[in-house]
Amino acid sequence: MENEVSRDKLVTDLKVVIADAEDLLKATASHAGEKAAAARLKIQDSIDGAKEKLAHLSEAGVYKAKAAARATDDYVHDNPWQAVGIAAAAGVVLGLLISRR
Repeated sequence: MENEVSRDKLVTDLKVVIADAEDLLKATASHAGEKAAAARLKIQDSIDGAKEKLAHLSEAGVYKAKAAARATDDYVHDNPWQAVGIAAAAGVVLGLLISRR
């Protein structure tokens, strides 16, 4: 769970960095000069690479979520009464927590 939170935070942070870098590239587009053009090209390459990695990370997260859903579904089908018991226990715990307020 903590790993998923860290990955989600990383994805969010990376999206912000990419957006900021793209804004910076747009803002400096009017600046002439060989060094500025080379820097913009290098930054754009880095942004493109980061976008690819971000897409891969997102795909991996979706794959893992689907695998977890399949495993849960299989467990419930194989052990229906245990699943009912777990759901009932979770309901009781949630009810107790809500009633304490």
